[in-house]
Amino acid sequence: MPELPSYTHDDLSEEVVEKIYGVCHMSSVPIRARPSNRGQMVSQLLFGETFEVLEEEERWVKIQCTWDKSKGWINNQQFQEITEERLERIQQQPAYSLEITQPALSRDYYLPLLMGSTLPNYDGINFRLNDTRYTYSGQAVLPHLLTPSADLAIRIARKYLYAPELPGGRSPFGIDASGFAQMIFKLMNIKIARTPARQALRGKVVHFVSEARPGDLAFFENERNKVHHVGMIMPDLEIIHVAGQVRIDRLDHYGIFNTVSKRYTHKLRVVKRILL
Repeated sequence: MPELPSYTHDDLSEEVVEKIYGVCHMSSVPIRARPSNRGQMVSQLLFGETFEVLEEEERWVKIQCTWDKSKGWINNQQFQEITEERLERIQQQPAYSLEITQPALSRDYYLPLLMGSTLPNYDGINFRLNDTRYTYSGQAVLPHLLTPSADLAIRIARKYLYAPELPGGRSPFGIDASGFAQMIFKLMNIKIARTPARQALRGKVVHFVSEARPGDLAFFENERNKVHHVGMIMPDLEIIHVAGQVRIDRLDHYGIFNTVSKRYTHKLRVVKRILL
C-alpha cells in the first residue's frame, strides 16, 4: 500500500486573495444600490476618492469607500485600479478643492473638479493621480494644517447654498442632507458616516436646543421615529440643511420651521456636538 502524503498546517491554510483597490479619476461617479443604471443612486465618488473592490459582476463592481466605509455598485469603466501602496500615498495629507467647480489641466485635456475633490500630492500648483499630472489654479485646502472650528464649518457650508437636492449626491450640482453634512466635515478632515442614522451615533448629546452651538448637527425623525434628516446649526438658532435645495431655516425645540412656507417641516430628534 503506497504511503499517504502528509500535509503541514501551511499546506491546508486558505489561499490568500489579493485585494483590489480603485480611485475615481472622473469628476464624479454615481454609486448605485444594485448593478444597474436603473439602480438607486445611494452616494457619489468625487475625483481622487478611493475604495476597495469587493465583488465583480459583468460591467459592474461592488465597492467599499475608503472614507466612510459605505458600499454600492459602480460601472467598471469609471475608475482606475491602483495598488495598495498608491492608495496609501493618496491618503497621506491630501488637499481638497474648495471651488464649486474648477478645471484641472493635464497635458491635453481639462477635467472639471467639484468642491471636495481630492488632489493627491498637491504642491500648491500641481498634483498627480497615477501617471497623470495636473495643474490646478483654484482654491484648495490642506485640512491637516487646519484647526476645525464652527467658523470654518459655516464658511464651507455657505458655499453650497442653493445647490439642488439630489438623493445620493455629494456635490454642489446635486446633494442630499447627509452628503451635505459629510462634505462639510470632510473638508475639515473629520470623518463622519454617509447616512443620517449612522451620523447620529457620533458626537456628544446636546440636551437643549438653547444650548446648541454653531457647527452642531441636528437630526430629525420621520413618522416611524427613524432618523432620516440632518442639518448644521448656524448662529442665532438657524439651520442650514437640504430641502429641495441647500437652504437656511429656523430651528427650535420642535424642529425646522420653513421661513417660506411658514410651517414646520422636520421634527427634531437630537442635537450632537462633533466639534468639541
